[in-house]
Amino acid sequence: MNLANVDIAVVVIYAVALLAIALWISRDEKNHEKDTKDYFLAGRALPWWAIGASLIASNISAEQIIGMSGSGYAIGLAIASYEWMAAITLVLVGKYLLPIFLKNQIYTMPQYLEQRFDSRIKTTLALFWLAVYIFVNLTSVLWLGGLAIETVTGIGWGYGMMFLAVFSVAYSTYGGLKAVAYTDIIQVVLLVFGGLLLSYLALDLIAEGDGIVAGFSILTDKAPGHFDMILSSDNPNYMSLPGISVLVGGLWVMNIGYWGFNQYIIQRALAAKDLKEAQKGIAFAAYLKLLMPLIVVLPGIAAVILYPDLVKPDQAYPSMMNLMPEGIKGLVFAALVAAIVSSLASMTNSISTIFTMDIYKPLKPNKNQHHYITVGRLATVLSLIIAYLMAEPLLGKFDQAFQYIQEFTGLFSPGITAIFLMGMFWSKTTSEGALAAAICSAVASVALRFIWPELPFMDRIGLVFVLCLVVTAIVSLRNKGYTSSDTVALSEVNFSTTKGFNLAALGCTIILVTFYTTWW
Repeated sequence: MNLANVDIAVVVIYAVALLAIALWISRDEKNHEKDTKDYFLAGRALPWWAIGASLIASNISAEQIIGMSGSGYAIGLAIASYEWMAAITLVLVGKYLLPIFLKNQIYTMPQYLEQRFDSRIKTTLALFWLAVYIFVNLTSVLWLGGLAIETVTGIGWGYGMMFLAVFSVAYSTYGGLKAVAYTDIIQVVLLVFGGLLLSYLALDLIAEGDGIVAGFSILTDKAPGHFDMILSSDNPNYMSLPGISVLVGGLWVMNIGYWGFNQYIIQRALAAKDLKEAQKGIAFAAYLKLLMPLIVVLPGIAAVILYPDLVKPDQAYPSMMNLMPEGIKGLVFAALVAAIVSSLASMTNSISTIFTMDIYKPLKPNKNQHHYITVGRLATVLSLIIAYLMAEPLLGKFDQAFQYIQEFTGLFSPGITAIFLMGMFWSKTTSEGALAAAICSAVASVALRFIWPELPFMDRIGLVFVLCLVVTAIVSLRNKGYTSSDTVALSEVNFSTTKGFNLAALGCTIILVTFYTTWW
């Protein structure tokens, strides 16, 4: 599929407009020299709507749109658990984790670990996160983005990757998090509009012009197996989504680790002007997550009827774009590009933040603010160059990039989640206990993968997490629970939330219960 001239024009207009807006947002105010708080945390002045939109724009990328549409084609609505369970996770993060982080006035997740434990934990996990962000997250987004551009436009994946890397650098490097967060509002509007329009056209086509309600009814009748939320053990996709475990098992560990302790996600909330604004942004993001399956999963399910003979499930979303008329197809493609570059910009901004504030600044503590910002910009460019060069060697041999991401992040995510939760809510957790959790996570994950290969990945995550909690507790108690923490005591943190946040949380819960009850 190639884009028509009018579609190309739409994409070019989008790119130029986004760059212009980013540069306008990034301009320096009179008599104010930009410092690290401005560059890495947007001056701690982000409003709730920018926080919520940027959280989703950072999260949704090529692996989400193309990969989840492909999973919708192959598995069905059950894959939506990743999105819907994330919504309730966001509410819990806003209620119980954000108040602690904001009270401690941190820039990064490693900085919190240094305050709670010591510099060993901070440096170890800072280096780990840098490696994962560059060699796993950044490479996979670039690789999948390049393949998506090749599928849609016919341009080679290498040139597509180069375009995405240069585009993300051009609009994010100068302005930092502020430019990323505010332009993410445009990205999310475009993404939601394009996804909803694609779903509308697909359902209307299935109903032969009788509307989306009739189309959805026909879709559920013709593909009933694609509307099972909880898969039975005899389902061929059970290893990917092991039944009730999506509600009570390892998916919680993955979600809390991702939304609560992942720098390139939580950094938006750390940049809020106050806790209430951050919590409103989190609630907004939760409702956007409830909407995501309609945007990325439903088109894949509709492709089962409209394109039943696809060679690979991941061809579902690009194939569905054929439904779009000229001009609108360019707009939907621009939405896909928007999702990719916003994720790239978010990741590189967090890479530069961790590298500058947690690795470089302790080594060179007496430099001026402009120097640290320059180092952050250089780190952004260098990380993209490394990811570009390593993408094909690392991911070219994998059939699914999502598999690559899971295998590597799954080694450490149970341990990281255990370290943070134990450190935040159990005062006797020691540095030795935290290090033991990190080691246990890697060793137990590898061991279980070979000893118990039939254990679903999600269940393995849950089991390793429990092991990490036990190991942390045992090692900490053997050290007599001694730890010198510089963090704010829990007794000084206010966990109460506004009536509006509580109503939003209740509404989110009711919607989720309704979804799972309807399609159990």
